[in-house]
Amino acid sequence: MTSYQQLGFKVNDSGSNSSYIPKIQISMVKEIYLSDTKYSCSEDIAKSEIVKRELKNSDREKFICIHLNVKNQIISYEVVSMGSLTCSIVHPREVFKAAILANAASVIFLHNHPSGSTEESMDDIEITNRLYKAGTILGINVLDHIIIAKEEWMSFRQKGLI
Repeated sequence: MTSYQQLGFKVNDSGSNSSYIPKIQISMVKEIYLSDTKYSCSEDIAKSEIVKRELKNSDREKFICIHLNVKNQIISYEVVSMGSLTCSIVHPREVFKAAILANAASVIFLHNHPSGSTEESMDDIEITNRLYKAGTILGINVLDHIIIAKEEWMSFRQKGLI
């Protein structure tokens, strides 16, 4: 049988048979509260207070995950990543961490293109597909991914990309 020490785990050096395993507690902190406006479609989200607050005037790309309950009501959102003028690094682990903590049944992704174009890049398509697969594994439905530009927006769902 392989011991933990052989696998590279640190073993208690104190000579006692007991070891200390830290217990953690995870909790969410709500920073701001938004109005309880109802959103029923991608256009509503694209024109929402979240977009105005976080994306419209940003000079860098931001990636946002909106968390929804089983009735598709927004319960929270998180700015997952803030990048440069042309890109933002997005990883499924980071995207779904807050969604899981918020007990989200579904999510909507938003990100902006400071260039003003709503055209999706190959990177946008690839990360959306990756996040969609991760959501399926986690049991969290990905409803849409919306690209926000200056006065325009584009929905992956409406374009048939999800």
